[in-house]
Amino acid sequence: MSIQTNSIQGGEFLIRETAAQDVFIPEEFTEEQKMMAQACQDFIDTELNPRVEEIDSMKHPELVPSLFKKAGELGLLGISVPEQYGGLGMSFNTSMLIADIVGASGSFSTTYGAHTGIGTLPIVYYGTEAQKQKYLPKLATGEWAACYCLTEPDAGSDANSGKTKATLSADGTHYLINGQKMWISNAGFADLFIVFAKIQDDKNLTAFLVEKTFGGISMNEEEKKLGIKGSSTRQVFFNDCPVPVENMLSERGNGFKIAVNILNIGRVKLGAGVLGGARTVTTQCIKYSTERKQFGVSINTFGAIKSKLAEMATQIYVTESLCYRAGQDIEDRMGALAAQGLSDAEAKLKAMEQFAIECAIAKVHGSEVLDYIVDQGVQIYGGMGYSAEAPMERAYRDARISRIYEGTNEINRMLMVGMVLKRAMKGEINLFEPAMAVASELMSVPSFENVDVSVLFATEKDLIHKLKKVFLMVGGKAAMALQDRIEDEQEIMMHLADVMIEIYAAESAVLRTEKLIGLRGEAACVSQIAMSKIYLYGAIDKIEAAAKEAILAFAQGDEQKVLLMGLKRYTKQDFINTKVLRRQVADFMISEGKYPF
Repeated sequence: MSIQTNSIQGGEFLIRETAAQDVFIPEEFTEEQKMMAQACQDFIDTELNPRVEEIDSMKHPELVPSLFKKAGELGLLGISVPEQYGGLGMSFNTSMLIADIVGASGSFSTTYGAHTGIGTLPIVYYGTEAQKQKYLPKLATGEWAACYCLTEPDAGSDANSGKTKATLSADGTHYLINGQKMWISNAGFADLFIVFAKIQDDKNLTAFLVEKTFGGISMNEEEKKLGIKGSSTRQVFFNDCPVPVENMLSERGNGFKIAVNILNIGRVKLGAGVLGGARTVTTQCIKYSTERKQFGVSINTFGAIKSKLAEMATQIYVTESLCYRAGQDIEDRMGALAAQGLSDAEAKLKAMEQFAIECAIAKVHGSEVLDYIVDQGVQIYGGMGYSAEAPMERAYRDARISRIYEGTNEINRMLMVGMVLKRAMKGEINLFEPAMAVASELMSVPSFENVDVSVLFATEKDLIHKLKKVFLMVGGKAAMALQDRIEDEQEIMMHLADVMIEIYAAESAVLRTEKLIGLRGEAACVSQIAMSKIYLYGAIDKIEAAAKEAILAFAQGDEQKVLLMGLKRYTKQDFINTKVLRRQVADFMISEGKYPF
């Protein structure tokens, strides 16, 4: 995809229209990318799926490390590592695709993600040349495993408040690290620890590359967890752990910035990383509902089951659409920044930073979709869904962590709104001018412009345009009314975030389907059109409810009445028969015997 100098920037989807030809859709992956995805799927089918019980039992401590090394031999651990350091150096969206496929592997997906993401990328982006040459070849091949030591008992969401200390030795050759970290994925078999600590009374953390053999490292036993039981999770203690000064990662005090930027990458990849599991569960439900007979017929002939299957597919389709749209936007921005003279690492970091809002949206939307799908999966399986003999019980437990790690969904919701408002205040996003235009529009007589319904998605795009006005109206008024206090009004921030998420999700689905129709024709995209419409009309209801709650929380009197009238105006829609559309989608999936999109 060509890089456009006027291409959309992070958060600008709220004020700019995007053309369908300017978004990337998963149907556009190249043969090379599909082959890589198939190799990953084959690894899951042959090496992981037959051993899920054994992996989760953790009775054989050497099993997961051996499987991890096999993944390294196949190149799956080096997707994002540059070729000169033993990796494959593939594109950002390719790394998203592999995270997507690995997502179906349950516990192993956490092992994989912790190593390839937060365990490796800090060195790729922030390491010195010597650090890259020393560590990346080992990490890319699976010779070494990495973990990321940020969270502490009293420093979870407030990561920068960590108490772990790094003290320079008297001879100035090394730092002594002392402190405690918890919930550290891969800690049980990691060779390299990326550790965040404060030097003296520094305000911000500093990052260090700590080898297991340095000494002074001890651990608690493996945590007993609700789900992802086969992934190693331990508390790690550092007691005068000596770290050579050359193993400081980046500069002193830059650790918090590293943590934030790496978490942005983790968030968008987690959005994609739920997809493999969500598709697997949906396919299992289609097959089970075909085999399961009640009242003499398969239960998937019942409208209630069809409705569930279609909604599951719709949610997956939308998550795919928004994740790969964001992934390609990030990749395009990386290319544009590199073309302007930034180094490869700087361009990647800057691009991630610019699309931090979309990264947070992908994480929140994806994790909540996965939770919805596994919950429906248990329900479709009925009593068997509750049995550990069937696959839904594990899926249900494993899914729950997704709303917590990479920053809780509550933190991510507040971050995305806070970032939009900060960028607007800095003039990086022209948010207030359109917001003022919407405020003026509220005081004028509504103009009823006719939408050309003969143009595909003209009605839907008009609705999305109006939903953006909802955010501008409510967000603009809330920012004016509350000013610096808005970040303390967390309930309002959460409602505004829900409006943002639904706008981005609905628009992404419509744009994907429009582009797909251009490639395949309308007749081949009946289900995709149905899913885009189903999602949008549900999103309108969610946006109306969230915006109403926000308005009632900060506005009073005549201003409240005007805003509520504006909300009614911008969420007005012609109603559609979603039952018919859902049955169309479900019937097609049942005929295919799987999630087929």
